[in-house]
Amino acid sequence: MPLVRIDLTTGHAPAVRAALGDAVHRAMVATFNVPEQDRFQVITEHEPGHGLVIAPSFLGVEHRPQAMFVQITAAAGRSNDTKRALYRAIADNVAATGAVRREDVIINITEVQRVDWSFGNGLAQYVPEG
Repeated sequence: MPLVRIDLTTGHAPAVRAALGDAVHRAMVATFNVPEQDRFQVITEHEPGHGLVIAPSFLGVEHRPQAMFVQITAAAGRSNDTKRALYRAIADNVAATGAVRREDVIINITEVQRVDWSFGNGLAQYVPEG
């Protein structure tokens, strides 16, 4: 049920954008207990200097302007160790594509309750009526 937003600079071929989306999704399936078919992603490219502000250095990590943001909105309740495993898996998988260095993968998780989701028909599928 996670919603993933991936933001990166322009210039990536459609196949590369697809590979980055696949890399994130594979990590979520492997570490975050996300079913394979549960894939909801928005991948957006931004012109340099228009929309992405990336600190060149933060908390001892040097970032290039070509860094990417991965923002995951997911149901609350996963452990810190599970989140750490997800961060590692995403960085490893993305770096394996050759498109973005692992140092340049910036990840944020926003936790919500199951009632905060509707997957169509105006229903809260995860919350029983009543």
